[in-house]
Amino acid sequence: MNSPTRVLIADDHRMFRSGLRAVIDSQADLDCVAEVGNGRDAVAETARLRPDVAILDVRMPKLDGLAATTAIVAAGGTHVLVLTTYDSEANLYRALQAGASGFLLKSLPPEELVAAVRIAARGDALIDPSMTRRLVSRFASILAPARTPSEVHQLTAREQEVLLLLADARSNAEIAAELGVGEETVKTHVSRVLAKLGVRDRIHAVVYAHQHGLVSSGRRPSD
Repeated sequence: MNSPTRVLIADDHRMFRSGLRAVIDSQADLDCVAEVGNGRDAVAETARLRPDVAILDVRMPKLDGLAATTAIVAAGGTHVLVLTTYDSEANLYRALQAGASGFLLKSLPPEELVAAVRIAARGDALIDPSMTRRLVSRFASILAPARTPSEVHQLTAREQEVLLLLADARSNAEIAAELGVGEETVKTHVSRVLAKLGVRDRIHAVVYAHQHGLVSSGRRPSD
């Protein structure tokens, strides 16, 4: 039997922490190993305990959640989910830059938050598609056209199609339907795209595609 996914919670609201811990500990495959009330303790306890996933509030004393995310991701070994009360595009962008595996609203139903923890633990990312589209559209409009990086040319034609569909915030099921292939095939293509581009997860592939003008120009990466 696999060991439970180990989770750390960092939030300065004690009641929210306690409620979230109760939800996590009610799941047989999840185990909350610590809860802290500020970003500095989140970094320290993550380094000490090495949890699989750290759930961080954006606004915390001593060190905010985004700065804590940067430190935790840099140390390696722990995936970070960032929680916030407001769907701020600026905070979402900063969370992505810091390497977060998820950016979620605190109003998310408990079952969806639990699902997000499992998604992060396996190395995938979870951000609301509408927020992803808003983010990349905003930054695509202000970024100067860029030359296609050399690693993009390593993608096959099908992988290029998958990258552009990822950049449109499509799910694996939607990509499979669009291309007429199975979801397992899509997962394989996505994994290869991430490896060839050297990005952490599908969300960072979205940002990569827009930052390098692969979407805003309306062209394929190989053009």
